[in-house]
Amino acid sequence: MFQLHPVQRAAPLPTRYVAPGSLSEAVDLLSSHGAAARLIAGGTDLMLELSRGARPGVELLIDISALPGLDRISYDNSTVSLAPLVTHADVIESAPMLTAGLPLAQACLEVGSPPLRNRATVVGNIVTASPANDTISALVALGAHVTMLSARGERTVPIAEFFTGFRQTVLEPDEIVTAVTFEALDGAHRSGVFVKLGLRRAQAISVVHAALVAELRDGAVADLEVALGSVAATIITVPEAAELARGRELTEAAADIVTAARRAATPIDDIRGSAEYRSHAVGVVVDRAVAALASGTAAERWPHEPPRLASAPGRDRAGSASTVLDGSGDVVTTTVNGEQRSAANAAGKTLMDWLRDDLGLTGTKEGCAEGECGACTVHLDGVTVFSCLVPAGRADGATIATVEGVASPAGELHPFQQAMVETGGAQCGFCTPGFVMSAVALLDEIAEPTAEQITIGLSGNLCRCTGYCSIIEAVQTASVDTGAVGEAAATGSAS
Repeated sequence: MFQLHPVQRAAPLPTRYVAPGSLSEAVDLLSSHGAAARLIAGGTDLMLELSRGARPGVELLIDISALPGLDRISYDNSTVSLAPLVTHADVIESAPMLTAGLPLAQACLEVGSPPLRNRATVVGNIVTASPANDTISALVALGAHVTMLSARGERTVPIAEFFTGFRQTVLEPDEIVTAVTFEALDGAHRSGVFVKLGLRRAQAISVVHAALVAELRDGAVADLEVALGSVAATIITVPEAAELARGRELTEAAADIVTAARRAATPIDDIRGSAEYRSHAVGVVVDRAVAALASGTAAERWPHEPPRLASAPGRDRAGSASTVLDGSGDVVTTTVNGEQRSAANAAGKTLMDWLRDDLGLTGTKEGCAEGECGACTVHLDGVTVFSCLVPAGRADGATIATVEGVASPAGELHPFQQAMVETGGAQCGFCTPGFVMSAVALLDEIAEPTAEQITIGLSGNLCRCTGYCSIIEAVQTASVDTGAVGEAAATGSAS
């Protein structure tokens, strides 16, 4: 029988899973289990780390992703506060953030793709503590603070003190990050920007990136914060840049700011770029950031109404009892394509594997199992997600749509599916289910999307045959018949 090489085998996921009914219950569970438990909110980093064996000793997943009220962004006077379940998509969708926290919004837009951003949380990005994580630099430049809660009490630290080394933080095993706060920008006297260099336009880890926040008085720099990512073991700041810029106009000080940033960077060689290339690129991104701030064009390239691929909130199952899975015999009950389904074996599995292996819905494909290719895309409580990065226990009590449920019960294809046939968009077919799920969500959200919106909406799906032009044409063809799309959406909701 065919056997995978050990390096090809994913490490087993923890077989104990709890979705607590409240935050206080989650705190108690962490207090009781300590380092043997791991909190999961979005899970887009954690699920990968577990499958790669990077988190040995974790026996229990505590899933708070469906807890109500923890996805709020509040703007109180001059303070912006992010609750622990605020996703990158939530930040992008929040209009005040385009002024109050523009660098953070720009960083969130650079993270992955819409299905990834729908699950990935800002707090999760911080806790992972990778020096390549985009939102960390933005929050460091904004001077954010991180609040943590445990059974022992609450504490708050400046975000710059939250990180102690490469992927290391001050967060104790029994603590939950409950808030990230920062002083709002006003877009005039105090403004900021985030600039990133990646190897592709989406789904790209930073080669280098920079976040700048400048405070101006009478046109001169009063203060300047420069934060750099992917150039050291942690996100670093450049105090020398502020010293050189104070009292001068940004354009006058630009060359000195760039020089100081290059001097502060200590990059390494890796698969994304050499140290020499990164050192050069630091200067390029910082120079562009300074130019954008000086000219007042920091927000100029923000896309018009970027699609989220979500038709409903993805959580807020208030009042639901805790879900506890403690073995393969525990049963999960969910609604899939309008039909209630129940099956065991969810413990220790991803949603993708459970749908395929235990519900027999093999239209959902495994391509990369890393949230890169989009072949496993499904709709979870109305939100487009990568099922390879969702624990199967999250399906309990949820509503799920897979590619098997897109056509009508009578077998009539969705307008996008029909358009894929007509344009030749379905080639080898392996990526097709994921494209169908993303495109259907896009057309449900925006009946006639622009070319830019289509590009963003499909950015989480890769085609091995490189048939993108035909697939994009299929979206455009389907969007012309808005009545049929609306009818298909209503049929899908009812089924």
